[in-house]
Amino acid sequence: MSESQWNQLNQNIITCTRCERLLTHCQKIAAEKRKSFRDWDYWGRPVPNFGDSAAQLLIVGLAPAAHGANRTGRMFTGDRSGDWLYRALFKAGFASQPAAEHISDGLTLINCAITATCHCAPPANKPTREEIENCHPWLEQTVDLLPVQVFLALGQIGWKAVLDFKKRQGKLTGKRPVFSHGAEYQFPDGHWLVGSYHPSQQNTFTGRLTEPMFDSVFELVKSKLKN
Repeated sequence: MSESQWNQLNQNIITCTRCERLLTHCQKIAAEKRKSFRDWDYWGRPVPNFGDSAAQLLIVGLAPAAHGANRTGRMFTGDRSGDWLYRALFKAGFASQPAAEHISDGLTLINCAITATCHCAPPANKPTREEIENCHPWLEQTVDLLPVQVFLALGQIGWKAVLDFKKRQGKLTGKRPVFSHGAEYQFPDGHWLVGSYHPSQQNTFTGRLTEPMFDSVFELVKSKLKN
């Protein structure tokens, strides 16, 4: 895939208008802002994919955070979930630096790309089924362009999105694999799906997800890529 195709896909995502409720919410958050970010010019629209246009690892998250990626315009940038994710990616060799603060901070990904089940920040962090369906073509186009070998789903919704994608392809038959932290499943076409608890504050503050647990998932991913 060419860099221009990747850039065009991302531009198409940015200009998507399929979900009026989500666009309205993103713009409302961007106008109101959080007090601590009042000097920021919020992104306030669909957030594109981020990463290497030749990535074999595709990370599938839930959706941009209202004051994270909806503010910065880059996946998992500007919030605590992103702090956890990029630190782990850097340690595993998939990121050029351990921190992601803004879109021009120099961060690049190596053999890794990040997408979302839903590219707009949803109210209460809960997109509707219809909104997820509206966004599904972007996942399909992303996978069509990348030489993906491993999907890493951050949370159950990301896990389900990958399974639904594979089912539409006819690459998932029989019983659906169950999500858990560290779960792994190989599709008939050879692709792997790996599951991880989402690095949300709800999981990291309570200890449901620890750094060693998160790091172990990336070691598992690397072992799949080597094979």
